[in-house]
Amino acid sequence: MKKILFAIPFVMTTYFFTGCHQNSNESNGSKSGRATGKVHQKGNLSTVRTIVKKEAVAEFKERTDNPLNNWYFSVRLFETTKTFDYVLKMQFEEIRGEDTLRLPNFGIPPKPELRKGKDKYSCIIGFLDRNNEFREYKLVYVKDGSELKLTTLNHYSIVSVEK
Repeated sequence: MKKILFAIPFVMTTYFFTGCHQNSNESNGSKSGRATGKVHQKGNLSTVRTIVKKEAVAEFKERTDNPLNNWYFSVRLFETTKTFDYVLKMQFEEIRGEDTLRLPNFGIPPKPELRKGKDKYSCIIGFLDRNNEFREYKLVYVKDGSELKLTTLNHYSIVSVEK
């Protein structure tokens, strides 16, 4: 009899903890992206690119004022195997920099775009949203004629709205 009384709480505890691991959103068929940072939308894109272009998908180039050399301020974006990641290559004269740019996943193919910034030797990195409106994201610029800088202009997040 003591063995049965000991087994009942053990079985009930196991059943309770197994039930706690079920996600309440999964039980009603809807999924929320808040916990994982992902948006689950109808027609969501693959996060892996099957064909990666070797040439730059976006480029901004401006010749510098140096009269002795053929130097440029340039910003170029290259695709990677991850759909929303790009290699960012920056250059001012002989100063070079490289970084990874991650665009937000709005459930549409990413459309990166580079535009002239307001200052000399500056470039705004952005993307086109669902309405083909340009969204400013990062700024590449030259500071004091000798430093190549990258700064974030805006942060974007995706929120899942349930009705």
